[in-house]
Amino acid sequence: MSPIGSIGSTFGLPLVTPADAAKTQALDLGGSKPVQSFGQVVDGLLSTVSAKQAEANQVTQNVLMGDSGQLHQSVIAMQEASVSFSLMVEVRNKLVESYQELMRMQA
Repeated sequence: MSPIGSIGSTFGLPLVTPADAAKTQALDLGGSKPVQSFGQVVDGLLSTVSAKQAEANQVTQNVLMGDSGQLHQSVIAMQEASVSFSLMVEVRNKLVESYQELMRMQA
């Protein structure tokens, strides 16, 4: 199982505006990781959450079917999935809040 800290690693990537998204795939800043668009970062976060939930479901199903007697692994996997989902919901809430604040600004 991967540590929960792997979720936060997707946020360390530089972001660009949607207008620059087409250019970012070929852009390389100083030989480091290629710049990803905001949509790609969010997509990575969603896929991580989905993978953790699928893993938790599989481990729990194995315990319930008697294939594995490691109940603690099932509980840990469920907690990891819960924490990653909670993080995703909080990020979404902050994005919606930021969008609403931008819409309230006068031009």
